[in-house]
Amino acid sequence: MHELSVVFYIIDEVKAVAAANDVSEISKVTLQLGEVSSVIPSYLKDCWKWASAKHRLLEKAELEIEPIRALTYCDDCGKIYHTLRFGKTCPNCGSGHTWLKQGQEFLIKEIECSDSN
Repeated sequence: MHELSVVFYIIDEVKAVAAANDVSEISKVTLQLGEVSSVIPSYLKDCWKWASAKHRLLEKAELEIEPIRALTYCDDCGKIYHTLRFGKTCPNCGSGHTWLKQGQEFLIKEIECSDSN
């Protein structure tokens, strides 16, 4: 389960931002997560609950996940379509000359703090 290592990365990044801004408590971390990022949101949230409880800075912090829809672009017809529904083959022209435009992202969008010193 790589979600735990992802959570450790998030925690390290949030701790660095908190230290740079003299923040003592985080209330929420918002992530943007692509549909095909290979991270399972429910596993990520479970790992977050376990790992964040071990850090005073994050012990009350909620993890919010905003999904980013996976979209694929077709080089032959120039259309964009939903990747999960149609895969690599363009539903408009049948071409396989396609590439993922979005949907693999994993971004820390926002960190909300309860207070700062």
